[in-house]
Amino acid sequence: MPRGKYVNHKGRNRNFTNPEELEAQRKKDEEDKKWRKTREAESSDDGDDEEGGEEGDSDDSSESEEDQAKGAAQSVIQIDNPNRVAKKSHRKVEEVTVDAAPQLTRREKEELEKQRAAAAYQKRHAEGKTAQAKADLARLAIIKQHRAEAAARREAEKKEKEAKMKGADS
Repeated sequence: MPRGKYVNHKGRNRNFTNPEELEAQRKKDEEDKKWRKTREAESSDDGDDEEGGEEGDSDDSSESEEDQAKGAAQSVIQIDNPNRVAKKSHRKVEEVTVDAAPQLTRREKEELEKQRAAAAYQKRHAEGKTAQAKADLARLAIIKQHRAEAAARREAEKKEKEAKMKGADS
């Protein structure tokens, strides 16, 4: 018994199929082929007897037999699948409408809606109607007030220095 979790297959005995079994399988396959050939021959003989009276239609019927032999998919019942969308390869000119708007996907509609909302917000923001715009304007007013006070203070200090200079000169 090998140690460990996984079993190593190297060095094990090999099993081969007996030649007798291979020969038996080959014979069975040959018998099946012969049986199929005889069965096909019998069915074609029965079909020839029926078609003997109708020689004019024999060409059409032989073509239909070839079509049936090509694939069994043609005999499948056609079902209307509601999920299958069949596209027409061509349309009449009268059916095509120039004014029809193209159908948009959900993502495209959402993207357009986002763009419209952003444009509307920018317009309201420029007019000063949004909360952010009001806050910005209030901040600007406070900054203007501080700057005006600082300018007045600087002007007062300048005048004071000038007065001291004139007083010191005289």
